[in-house]
Amino acid sequence: MPESGPDETVSREAGWRAQFPIVTTHPELTYLDSAATSQKPRAVLDAVETYLTTSNANAGRGTYPWANRTTELVERTRERVKTFLGDRRPERSTVHFTSGATEGLRVVARDWLVPFLSDGDEILVPFADHRANLEPWLEAARLLGRRGVDVTVRALPVQASSGDYDHRALARMVGPRTRFVAATHVHHVYGGDMNVHRLRAAVGPDVPICLDAAQSIGHLPVRVGDPDLDVDFVVFSGHKAMALPGTGAVWARNTRGPVLRPTGWQGTPNTVGIVSLLAALDWLDEAGPERVARHVTGLATRLTDRLRRLEPYEILGCPASLTADSELPANQRRHGIVTFRHRDIPSDDLGFILYSRGFMVRADSLCQAGADEKPGSVRVSVHVYNTDEEIDRLLTVLESLE
Repeated sequence: MPESGPDETVSREAGWRAQFPIVTTHPELTYLDSAATSQKPRAVLDAVETYLTTSNANAGRGTYPWANRTTELVERTRERVKTFLGDRRPERSTVHFTSGATEGLRVVARDWLVPFLSDGDEILVPFADHRANLEPWLEAARLLGRRGVDVTVRALPVQASSGDYDHRALARMVGPRTRFVAATHVHHVYGGDMNVHRLRAAVGPDVPICLDAAQSIGHLPVRVGDPDLDVDFVVFSGHKAMALPGTGAVWARNTRGPVLRPTGWQGTPNTVGIVSLLAALDWLDEAGPERVARHVTGLATRLTDRLRRLEPYEILGCPASLTADSELPANQRRHGIVTFRHRDIPSDDLGFILYSRGFMVRADSLCQAGADEKPGSVRVSVHVYNTDEEIDRLLTVLESLE
């Protein structure tokens, strides 16, 4: 796809922003917390309203037209997730809907990993990412332990200089009893691609990999058909990708180990959320994941380029990613997330100050697991509805607090 000129880019970005009613009706506020949840475009809101006012019913229960249409929408969304992910073997893979990434990771842990492991096996999981991508695997090990099955849980190695996964150290750790690896695609604090494209070569062809894609789906292309993303599970939250809250999905490749089959009675699915996810994926495809990625990465670069020059601020994450955008390969850039601390102002206070100036940011420990869990920080996270002008106004406020 050819690069757009500046005028075309500005026009497209203005067109994106105009499609988000909550943004256009509150011009005095700037929403910079999209890593927590995204705002919803008119197309998603309209799809939900249309469904609720024309064919709201339970799925897989009745045989009348509304119920049949709801069932068809749910099944169509399963296939839509596969096409959005670039799945080249959709006849083999499966998609299971959940309330979000946290529940999705627990489904993989409880319903797939626990039956898969045996006494003496080991798993490698992230100890320095979001707690949602650590606690389910620890819970699985505890459950197995109560059954007399001893499983070793080891920390996925991380490069001290960059915060990325250390694929060389990982390759040395993998042994004949390594049975599973969990990883994060884009770090929810540092905003960097965790170099997951290197994981398959490090662990070999047989070890299943589960990818937490909560911060990548909707922000950059995620293509499981590409050799660089040879993972077995992709788990994500719909609400971070412009769908409604309480919506998420687990995509399972089903080529290494057993087929994922969630246990227990599933009950009524979140049909409204699933309808919103279908509309959100359509919207994102129309916008173009590559164009979205360029936009959010450009905003993050604009922020870090000036913020790194302000002496009171410490930007968390890989120092190398603070260089100009064009100088970095795509996997090393900050994908719309910039997290920082002020030398003298506590992060909670800084969050209140920024809100008093009209900026909504995240200011706390960010659900960070491991040693970095307790110190607070301020996270700015952007999406397609944010603009250069908003970042410049934010920087003006931050500069005034030097």
